[in-house]
Amino acid sequence: MKIDPSKRFSFLVNQVAKLHGAHFDRLARERMGLSLAQCRLLWALAHPEQPEPLSQAAVAQRLETSAMAVATLCDRMEAGGWIRREPSPNDRRVKLIHATPRALDAMDQALAISDEVLAHGLVTLSADEQAQLMALLAKAREGLLAWQPEAAPASLHDGGATRGPEETAP
Repeated sequence: MKIDPSKRFSFLVNQVAKLHGAHFDRLARERMGLSLAQCRLLWALAHPEQPEPLSQAAVAQRLETSAMAVATLCDRMEAGGWIRREPSPNDRRVKLIHATPRALDAMDQALAISDEVLAHGLVTLSADEQAQLMALLAKAREGLLAWQPEAAPASLHDGGATRGPEETAP
């Protein structure tokens, strides 16, 4: 018996995430000059539950990617005036990353792009169906978190991504 992967939850959720990410990346590059990965880095810094600046290692953990990838991303973002890095007052080996006012302003545009992509993805659903889909996905997430909470990375508990910075939209 052959199984049609397009009828499986994990296939559909992953395809939707990849398509959303690809469309977001294209539009963000066109409109803002930022990639999806760069927007995710800014979101990690501008997250309302994160009032303090993060180290590059903490950003890498939040984005579930390597410290080397974050360092390279930060080099480009700093050169473009999107972030600034300053030595930590507690440990001179650590650099803290700060979003610039320009970056914080860009987050509104990034969220608008994400909303636009989502609207296109959900165009065939009524408002009630959209609300139901969100509620059901939240329940599925809760169930997966409850299954093995001690084994799940912290970022899964705080709404972080499960993929690298280049694959998931803010």
